[in-house]
Amino acid sequence: MHAEDARPASTITAARHDAPTPSTLALRRVAIDTWHENVAYLHRDCAVYRAEGFQALSKVEVRANGRHILATVNVVDDAAIVGCHELGLSEDAFQQLGVQDGHTASISQAEPPASMAMLFRKIGGERLGREDFRAIVQDIASHHYSKIELTAFVVACNRAELDREEVYFLTEAMVASGRTLDWREPLVVDKHCIGGIPGNRTSMLVVPIVAAHGLLCPKTSSRAITSPAGTADTMAVLANVELPFASLEQIVRTHRGCLAWGGTADLSPADDVLISVERPLSIDSPGQMVASILSKKIAAGSTHLVLDIPIGPTAKVRSMPEAQRLRRLFEYVAGRMHLALDVVITDGRQPIGNGIGPVLEARDVMQVLQNDPRAPIDLRQKALRLAGRLIECDPDVRGGDGFAIARDILDSGRALSRMNAIIEAQGSRSFDPNAPRLGALSFEVRADASGVVAGIDNVQIARIARLAGAPKVPGAGLDLLRKLGHAVAAGDLLYRVHADFPADLEFARQACERASGFTIGGADAQPHVFVEF
Repeated sequence: MHAEDARPASTITAARHDAPTPSTLALRRVAIDTWHENVAYLHRDCAVYRAEGFQALSKVEVRANGRHILATVNVVDDAAIVGCHELGLSEDAFQQLGVQDGHTASISQAEPPASMAMLFRKIGGERLGREDFRAIVQDIASHHYSKIELTAFVVACNRAELDREEVYFLTEAMVASGRTLDWREPLVVDKHCIGGIPGNRTSMLVVPIVAAHGLLCPKTSSRAITSPAGTADTMAVLANVELPFASLEQIVRTHRGCLAWGGTADLSPADDVLISVERPLSIDSPGQMVASILSKKIAAGSTHLVLDIPIGPTAKVRSMPEAQRLRRLFEYVAGRMHLALDVVITDGRQPIGNGIGPVLEARDVMQVLQNDPRAPIDLRQKALRLAGRLIECDPDVRGGDGFAIARDILDSGRALSRMNAIIEAQGSRSFDPNAPRLGALSFEVRADASGVVAGIDNVQIARIARLAGAPKVPGAGLDLLRKLGHAVAAGDLLYRVHADFPADLEFARQACERASGFTIGGADAQPHVFVEF
């Protein structure tokens, strides 16, 4: 693997020599996670705060150790947090300076980011060009934007929907904002889902199947932000996912695949910053979604990608015309970026698998790999079809043969052997006394009428699992016992909720009492969906 990084660390730039003489304070690490925003804390009675004319939410420049960052000011009245002669910094900001508590730092008023004029043009509804997006994205990756300014950019791009050229420019700029990998192989495959479907842990099956076939599949995944579990959260139940890059390279070279958290890779770092405001706002516009996904894959060195777009009444995409529009946008940008893309439209009417939450989803994955008769059939079948599509990227495989090859790899135990090897290489948790366990507290949700399961609300099921504690509490979540089309009698068990803490259990119980997420009706009430498998 060869890494190209044309810039210094993503959030740090060289100090400007023409800055005014700044004021000096002692740095203090304030243990607050401000989630991709640099925050500086000044006491209201601090002489620097009064002399410089700072106010809450104003932007400042902090210099220490030959580095500088931009940060947003928060004003403190409690000297136990920050004293009058101290400058407090949030966790992210402190780490970027690379100093110890008490180190001398200087602070001064910050100049607006160079790209601010371009941001204002986008807010005004103008179309931006390649250099405009490069400037904006570089300032975002360098943490030069406050959360307010980031929100303005995200909302402006959502309100005045980006055209396909702008999406391409944004994707290109996001790739350029961080590290790009070159695995020195002609075929590097990956699989991604646009999200919104609880369970759906197909990546943890696809990777060992295609790696056992011999394809290179370095899977770096994100942790969950609004879902009950991400791939990295679920894999963390089985193995260490926070690995230095040199270790990941060795694992991928040896085993042809990995399942790791991508937070240490510095791939498209601007995307992580944008996500920090997109998710709380529940904004996931098509253009930003395409740029986010494709920039990560291209930066990771992928040459071939299978993309899963689920459709259903409570999925992100709710109709076939909408899915086809999104597919065309993905294909246009991928083509411009020289990424071979295979878009697959799948059934998103309900969760995939039985478990919702890290431990329960890890159980489902291992049951499929072990060919356990209790394994969820829908998870197995979907993973095989996606793996088959990736295997057909192999020039030695005929079109249409991928599914059978994938099934043979799974049924023969080769996929399980490869997964066990990857787990062992990353650091198995099977003998770790602190390894996550299923939540000890639980309650059951039962059908309130007889009939057929006619609907399962993905959004509500995910919300209940998160209220129960997932993914921060790995053993929390839902264990589904009924799926669409299943006949039930009044009082039959629909699902079981697990939690580790009484408060979480009660929050989840109250949500279930308001809406269980299940609709019981007639067989003809089930939503129809058209898929391409």
